[in-house]
Amino acid sequence: MAIWLVRAGAAGQFEDKFLKENKVYLTSDRLSEDLTKIKNKLSLFELIRDKYYPDKKPGTLRNWTGQIWPFVKEMKKGDLVIMPSKKNPSIHIAEITGEYSNVYKNSSPFYHFRNVKWIAKDIPRLNFDQDLLYSFGAFMTICRVTRNDAEKRILEMRKNNWKSSNNTPESDGPENNDLEQNAKDQIANYIIRKFKGHGMARIIDAIFRAQGYTTYQSPEGADKGIDLLAAPPPLGFGRPRICIQVKTSDTPIDRPTLDQLIGTMQNVNADQGLLVSWSGFKSSVEKEIASQFFRVRLWNQNDIINEVIYNYDKLDDEIKAELPLKRIWALTLVEDTD
Repeated sequence: MAIWLVRAGAAGQFEDKFLKENKVYLTSDRLSEDLTKIKNKLSLFELIRDKYYPDKKPGTLRNWTGQIWPFVKEMKKGDLVIMPSKKNPSIHIAEITGEYSNVYKNSSPFYHFRNVKWIAKDIPRLNFDQDLLYSFGAFMTICRVTRNDAEKRILEMRKNNWKSSNNTPESDGPENNDLEQNAKDQIANYIIRKFKGHGMARIIDAIFRAQGYTTYQSPEGADKGIDLLAAPPPLGFGRPRICIQVKTSDTPIDRPTLDQLIGTMQNVNADQGLLVSWSGFKSSVEKEIASQFFRVRLWNQNDIINEVIYNYDKLDDEIKAELPLKRIWALTLVEDTD
């Protein structure tokens, strides 16, 4: 059995489609014909070069060939698919149940697919050891995950309710992976260990105070749906008045938590609300984004970390002492392959 990394588009834009249709797609915008009869990688390379992508450089075409070939020829029934989520800080895992299929009448870029069964959705990224997350951060859209005995360890996690034994030392990570995501994973691991529960409200409180808001933070314990209240100058009497609820559960939160926040906003005369969930949100909450657009915002783990990084210089010294970060600049040139 093999483990495959498959991404639902460069920005995760096809994630919902993959999950709802129980399929993983080879999202190629021009390549529409059936690839079943392709005999080898060279034939595949020549096909996509001559017929579909004559404008692309050979290095790019070789890279694409190396990803298309395993999707068509090497994936097998029973193999597992890893799909990192771009919406939540989580991982989806599926078992392949079908052979490669092509439907040329489908809309672009959904010509090629494999049927799958999603056996686990929204597994927190922090359940996985850092070296596995390094592998999941590879820039490839499709690749086999083999490094650091990944196949054996993921099978063990499957038997252990998708939790790691945490007995594997960290590696330095593979080359050509997502360094930014790796850094955020390390920051996330530190934050949730140090600030889980009421401590996360302290982080959110510090972010708002760094932006000039006057805040009220409920004491630890029963908060009646209010973790934080925030409002701008003067003296916190300005607008908007914001009611904030903070959750650090290990799974995405559902619709009742959003409804509770909306009710609490009315009770305290808040203009807007912020629902903060470390593990993200279920689809029942995301469906309400449009209807609540002018009233409620949602922050998940990625949003929290981005806000911490953006406002870090203005955070109070106590928080910075507990959460020591250092800004590092890196060159991000797009490789010009020949």
